[in-house]
Amino acid sequence: MSYVDKVLQPGEVVLGRTRLHWFIYLQPLCLVLLGLGILLAGANAQEENEPFFWIGAAVFGAIGAVNLLIAWIRRVSTELAVTDRRVIHKTGFFSRQTQEMHREKVESVDVQQSFLGRIFGYGTVLVRGIGSTWEPFSNIADPLAFRSNITAA
Repeated sequence: MSYVDKVLQPGEVVLGRTRLHWFIYLQPLCLVLLGLGILLAGANAQEENEPFFWIGAAVFGAIGAVNLLIAWIRRVSTELAVTDRRVIHKTGFFSRQTQEMHREKVESVDVQQSFLGRIFGYGTVLVRGIGSTWEPFSNIADPLAFRSNITAA
C-alpha cells in the first residue's frame, strides 16, 4: 500500500498522481553505454594498451550501474499526489521525508520545462503556499496535468 493511500483522511479523494519521469535514467544509461563502448574499443586495441581500456570500461560501467540503482530507488520511493484537500509529496526509501500542503493554502503554481522537458513530457512544478517559500517538485512526469490537478476547483 502506498504512503498516500495510508494517509488519506475519511472521505478524501485522490484527484491525481504522478511520479518522477523516466528521463532520470538517461545520464546513468549513457555512462553504462560509454563503458560498453570503451570495452568494445579495447577489444581492438593493441595488447599493451588493453588494461587501460578494461579499467576505463569498469570505472564508467560501475559508476553508471550505481547511478542507475540510485535513480531507480529515487523513482520508486517518490510519490506525488493531489487530493481534494491537499498536495502530498513523499520521498525516501529507508528514511522518509514528506511535504503536505492544504490546497486552500496554495497561492500559486508554476511549471518550468526545458526544451527537452517539453519534448519528453517532464518538468518542475513550483507550489507556493500563502506566506511560505516555493516547494519544487523536480523531474516529474506530465507537470501540466499535475498543475491542473492542484489548481482545479
